[in-house]
Amino acid sequence: MQTPPTEDPHEMDPHLAGAAGSATAVASQWQLVAWRFGRHKLAVIALYVIVFLYLIGIFAEFLAPYATDTTRAKYTYAPPQGIGLIVHPPDGGWYFGLHSFGYDITVDEAAMRRSFTPNPDKVIPLGFFVHGEPYRFWYMFDSDLHLFGPTNPKDMVYLLGSDRLGRDILSRLIHATRISMSIGLVGVAISLCLGIFLGSISGFYGGRVDTIIQRVIEIVSAMPTIPLWMGLAAAIPLGWPPTRVYFTVIAIVSLLGWTSLAREVRGRFFSLRGEDFVTAARLDGASEMRIIFRHMLPSITSHILAMVTLAVPAMIIAETSLSFLGIGLKPPVVSWGVLLQDAQNLRAISNAPWLLLFPSLAVMLAVLAFNFLGDGLRDAADPYDA
Repeated sequence: MQTPPTEDPHEMDPHLAGAAGSATAVASQWQLVAWRFGRHKLAVIALYVIVFLYLIGIFAEFLAPYATDTTRAKYTYAPPQGIGLIVHPPDGGWYFGLHSFGYDITVDEAAMRRSFTPNPDKVIPLGFFVHGEPYRFWYMFDSDLHLFGPTNPKDMVYLLGSDRLGRDILSRLIHATRISMSIGLVGVAISLCLGIFLGSISGFYGGRVDTIIQRVIEIVSAMPTIPLWMGLAAAIPLGWPPTRVYFTVIAIVSLLGWTSLAREVRGRFFSLRGEDFVTAARLDGASEMRIIFRHMLPSITSHILAMVTLAVPAMIIAETSLSFLGIGLKPPVVSWGVLLQDAQNLRAISNAPWLLLFPSLAVMLAVLAFNFLGDGLRDAADPYDA
């Protein structure tokens, strides 16, 4: 009787080998980048944080309990109020319900300031999807529905405290997230166009073209950033509407933000222009612009994406600095830098430290999230590097 052949345990079935080989062959560069990025846990968390911040900016009117200009002079520099779950009514017993306590206000005539003390007898019911101040969402439709707030529209709750005019810091912080985060994104988009265009031409052609562009980059990089921003921002007419000022500040912030990206793209193009696929495209009769934008740029897209995420924090900090100094965005526009303008008053900080704390935490959270995301993308951009 013939003995059946013995299978080698180390030998893979040819069908399985072919399947594995085909699975590896069809894995694109973006799939490899995504797989490696997924192993960078801190970068993934940072991505969720950034998406969360942009969602706050998109739905700011719905998320904010009040409008940015809603004032209550009676509650000037009111401290943050807590949230409770169990209510103990004066007649005894208890029940569950989201609530906060109102204030007992006393005026110190000698110090010329108010003192706020929580009063357990003044229960302010809170809820989700409540009706409050009307607003126009993205200039498209009217509504008065808010995600969270007091069930009675006449009540005022300051979960993060109030400012010198009795305006809710939480609502202003939510609206400021839209402005500050969008400035970083739009500013980087402008810098991205300049950096990619000039950097790719410089690296592709080399020679005299490269020399001229690099001298321009060196001149722009040598300019002192803050004084130049201050001078350009000071030239903005005071009578301009907020929208025009907003886009002007974006242009000012983007003016000096493209040089590092252009240098990086130039270096990548220098290393790619001698590759086989570029030579094949030349022999195939492709135009120079097609070689640049159809063949060379897609091969460094992941690196450009990583550099962009690292450039957004610089844009956010630049806008915050300009607005903090009073030469950027100004009220009624609300950004993180505008909120921090109140922190210039030492007396206000001593009486209301939350004016400095919460906007600073928002800036730190956004900058750290973008930096961690950029580090993760930079590591994942070269998936073949072990």
